Formats: sequence, C-alpha cells, structure tokens
Amino acid sequence: MNRQHAQPALSLVVSAARREVSDDELARALRAGRSWAAEETWHRFAPMVLAMATRTLGSPSEAEDIVQEVFYRLFLRARTLRDPASLRSFVVSFAIRILRWELRRRRMRTWLPFGGPEALVDLASETMDVESRDLLRRFYGILDRLAARDRLVFALRHLEAMTVEEVARSTVMSPSTVKRCLERASKKLLRWVEAEPALAELMRGKGWSR
Repeated sequence: MNRQHAQPALSLVVSAARREVSDDELARALRAGRSWAAEETWHRFAPMVLAMATRTLGSPSEAEDIVQEVFYRLFLRARTLRDPASLRSFVVSFAIRILRWELRRRRMRTWLPFGGPEALVDLASETMDVESRDLLRRFYGILDRLAARDRLVFALRHLEAMTVEEVARSTVMSPSTVKRCLERASKKLLRWVEAEPALAELMRGKGWSR
C-alpha cells in the first residue's frame, strides 16, 4: 500500500493555520471542496487514525501507510457524507474499512510459501526494556494468527476500548455477531498465550472474555 497521493504529508504537529470550526462546519467545507478543509481534517483526525492503526497492527510504520490510504479515500469520497455532524464517525468508518482490508491481506500472505508473518518490531518505544519489547513482538505475533474479522473486533474492543455497541456500529455487524467474534478470539488468544508463561503472566486479568 505504498502509494504516492497528493495530500498533506503525515505530520501530527499542529499547524499554525488551524481553524476553530466545529466538525459540522468542517464537514460542510470538505463536501464543498474548500481548499483549507482537507488540511484541517487531516490535522484534526490523523492522530486518532494513526493511534488506532498502530494499536491494531502493532507497527507505526505500517500504521502511517494506513493513515495515508484512509485520508486519500476519505477525500475522494467526502461528498458522500450525508450527515455533517457525523464527520468523526465517517473518518472512523474509513479507518476500520482499510484496517480490515490490511488484516485480510496480511492473513492471506501467511499462506504464501514466500510470505511468512512479519516481525512487528517497531511498536515498542525506546524507553521499553528488551524483555518488554520481546513480549510485545510475541503478543502481536499471536494476534497475527487470528482471522482478520476476529482480530479487528478484538482490537477495537480491547485496544481501542470501544463498547460492543460501538464496535457493532463501526463494523456494520450486529452486537451478537461482535460478541461471537470476541468470544472466539478470546478463547484462541487465551489458549495460545497460556503456552507462553511470560505472556500469560502479563495478560492475566485483562478481561478478554467481555
């Protein structure tokens, strides 16, 4: 997903030209094709999308590619936003759609003889010790074993702290389907994590079954 798109460079530094407008006003300007609206949308929502993608994928560098793709598609489809008051939800829906596609692509790649799972080594900050970084890599390696939909639902519920109802709305699933995905993902993760004592100790009490 290494495309070159005509859009603001990925920078989470607040621009001096920021506009004090509501999401509703920003959405209307974006739909109207105002030149300043794309940049303001980027600065307002890119940090949220980047954080979501990083927690879901476990890799800041891959997350940055996702952010680029999300906003490229968002700007192309801005005129399809019917309710200006729902701009944030509109952005989140694009992010979830692209993340789901990326997780499916990654899952399919593991079946290829030349495409084993990648080691996601750059999520850990420089302040983390070697053992913590190793545990983090192993945890995301285990997440890679989940089906794409189950992993996305698990990430939104437990890494993004969304409620079941919020996950259901964001992924266009029923709450009962979300709960089934969570139960399936939790059972598998608990079984896989228990096979690694250090991870099992770290993850105890996380409440994955809820």
